Amino acid sequence: MSASDTPGKRIVFTGGTGKAGRHAIPYLLEHGHEVLNLDLVPFAHPGVRTLITDLTDSGQAFNALSMHFDSSGLTTGKGPAPVDAIVHFAAIPALLLRPDNVTFQANVVSTYNVIEAATKLGIRKIIIASSETTYGVCFAEGDKDYKTFPLEEDYDVDPMDSYGLSKVVNEKTARAFAMRSGADIYALRIGNVIEPHEYQRFPGFLADPPSRKRNAWSYIDARDLGQIVDLCVRRDGLGFQVFNAVNDEITAYEPTAEFLRKWAPNTPLSRELEASEAPLSNRKIREVLGFKERHNWRQYVAGPS
Repeated sequence: MSASDTPGKRIVFTGGTGKAGRHAIPYLLEHGHEVLNLDLVPFAHPGVRTLITDLTDSGQAFNALSMHFDSSGLTTGKGPAPVDAIVHFAAIPALLLRPDNVTFQANVVSTYNVIEAATKLGIRKIIIASSETTYGVCFAEGDKDYKTFPLEEDYDVDPMDSYGLSKVVNEKTARAFAMRSGADIYALRIGNVIEPHEYQRFPGFLADPPSRKRNAWSYIDARDLGQIVDLCVRRDGLGFQVFNAVNDEITAYEPTAEFLRKWAPNTPLSRELEASEAPLSNRKIREVLGFKERHNWRQYVAGPS
């Protein structure tokens, strides 16, 4: 039986109303899962109920993870059905949206609360949203170079900003709870999320390579991120893991090594790069989880004239 043929799971998805969640949740529904969304804003999508929840409150987090998904659960007379997996995407999603201390506090405390509640409730699969910002350049002060390419999961992450720092702390929190509880907790270092309509921006990206340095000339199609979440939900037994959640290829017409020699001359290569491999590499998620991208940017952007 292939992974796609296995029964669907009962999933609590936090932050599903956001940019990534509003594409990931429909993918999960299409692949047979049942989803309850926890967010501060409702998500208007058929088949998805949103429970308005402030996850910085540990009591709300605990209760939200141990409730009926909807009123149909009341008919069993057996209490809420078990939850199979938590997908925790809820966060202040970037720098400069709130004061730095608020961003750090909200992202760290909500993640701690969700993971603690999940493990104490016996939920054995937790997927959290980490970020490309952990690699230290995205929200850096000034023009900072990466230490090496490709960026892989064993990189010495070194952000200087409150958002990226919150994601590093969240990875450490996940690792601690995975060791303590034996649960599978997978942290996704999500690249720059691109929705379908945003491919219209790519000609500008391609014409101005320095503009994409902070994203390591990489991205993740929001729909392919849905596939990655599904693969994580279905794959058990890996303990604590970090995965780069990005698409396969660099956002450039030139081969990757040639492009980086020109636009990132101060960053050495730690290994030979595949022809068009994204500098923020997804090799691990392809090899370990079997990710196969379906939305390469070249499908939506005209080639060079």
